Amino acid sequence: MFGGLGVVLTRNIVYAAFALLIAMVGVAGIFLLAFAEFLALVQLLIYGGAVVIVVLFALMLTRIEDFKNLSDNKQWPLAGVIALCLFAVLAASAIFSPVPTFEREGVGISELGETLFTYWAVPFEVASLVLLIALIGAVVLVRRSDHNEEVQVEGEE
Repeated sequence: MFGGLGVVLTRNIVYAAFALLIAMVGVAGIFLLAFAEFLALVQLLIYGGAVVIVVLFALMLTRIEDFKNLSDNKQWPLAGVIALCLFAVLAASAIFSPVPTFEREGVGISELGETLFTYWAVPFEVASLVLLIALIGAVVLVRRSDHNEEVQVEGEE
């Protein structure tokens, strides 16, 4: 909960990325409580590691001049009211929903691994290629815009 609040309330985007990491570690803890060890591991590795690192890379590749043009959004009171209403609905559904009484049991890691590597190997590889292409595209876009500015500055002199 505090990680999510940190993401929303902090004004520094680097601190927001680290607060996002804390929120994702909390979600991994919830997966552990639900006997979903594999999902907890994936949450830590994929979301906690890769997504936060991609966000930090995007910040490093963004020019500092782009941050100077950002201003506060004037719709934050409306967003706050909507967030509180959503929290109330989720809290009410968690409080008033019946608790299951059956014995909980997790899926075996070997069975899950066999299923993932036989039926879902290609979609995982496609997703990794899409992320790699997006990162390379971000680097190319930043380098092109820096090169174009240098050419314009030289032409003006």
